[in-house]
Amino acid sequence: MAVNLRESWSIGGVEVPTRLVLAPMAGVSIQAFRRQGRRFGAGLVCSEMVSAAGIEHRNERTYGYLRVSSDEHPLAIQIFGAEPTAMAEAARMVEAAGADIVDMNFGCPVRKVTKTGAGAHLMEDPELACRVVSAVAEAVSVPVTVKMRRGVENGSRACLELGPRLVEAGVAALTLHPRSAQQMYTGEADHALTAELVERVAVPVIASGDVTSRDNAIAVLERTGAAAVMVARGAQGNPWSLREMIEGEAFAPTREEVAAELIVFIREAVRELGEQRAVGFLKKFYGWYLGHGRFPKPFKQELVVLPTTEEVVMRLFAAAPGAAELVERLEAELPDPAEDVVLEGMPISVYGGG
Repeated sequence: MAVNLRESWSIGGVEVPTRLVLAPMAGVSIQAFRRQGRRFGAGLVCSEMVSAAGIEHRNERTYGYLRVSSDEHPLAIQIFGAEPTAMAEAARMVEAAGADIVDMNFGCPVRKVTKTGAGAHLMEDPELACRVVSAVAEAVSVPVTVKMRRGVENGSRACLELGPRLVEAGVAALTLHPRSAQQMYTGEADHALTAELVERVAVPVIASGDVTSRDNAIAVLERTGAAAVMVARGAQGNPWSLREMIEGEAFAPTREEVAAELIVFIREAVRELGEQRAVGFLKKFYGWYLGHGRFPKPFKQELVVLPTTEEVVMRLFAAAPGAAELVERLEAELPDPAEDVVLEGMPISVYGGG
């Protein structure tokens, strides 16, 4: 049977309208990024990692605030940590904030995370991993899921042993990025391993890693039998890639469309992060949006050195005057910010994704 990326599927009682999941990416997956992903075709969007330990010790430095808007759902909020009680408390908090799914990060390979016993380190401690899952599953009424790597060492098959145990402990779906923590993001994702995991568990599996095009997404789903694919770096500054995967035809956005999406993204990031944080946060996005031959290369450098986001917006309007009408329309469709649920004091990970 041919794969249909528009087909809906479910995680527990949560219906996901398409087979594309927008990955949780630290330093990327703010609310503005998530809601844009939903608008362009992602069936499920995920927050970046939220530290359970930081929630428990509320005097820790706050890295960010978690905002949840009505147009993000279904939304998974990802938590990380290695202490079952703290993870359960974090899960209760994010459920109260409006998470449709509580996701747990068992895949982050970054030393700052693994040295605390969290992230990919949990792949090496299945007993603790199962205790964490059990505690979280008992703490909330929404489905709980886990994102994991194949294991810590190259060639590891730890995920095939751990996956079924996590299902027994209470997870409603698993995401597998079949690279080792040692590999980080080098080499290729081994989706033969994803296919083996699908055979071993009775819950949906989301295939993560190297999904960058419609043909690639369909090939991964056909090869693995996974329920969905997770799109990560391919969607950074390029939401049109999601639409291409769903629609099956290439989209070459005009300069005006690119400028309009970037301007709305900038303004939403400022609303969410504040001007001071947004200035630095947004710089990487300029290259992502303006690349692909959409604007001359020197233009990105012009934007990066501007001291305020308003100057960046003015420069974009000057470069693409026709974007103004598109921006007005896009902003008119946004929900009232006053209706956002804001979970204050949530330490958002700045460590890197899993």
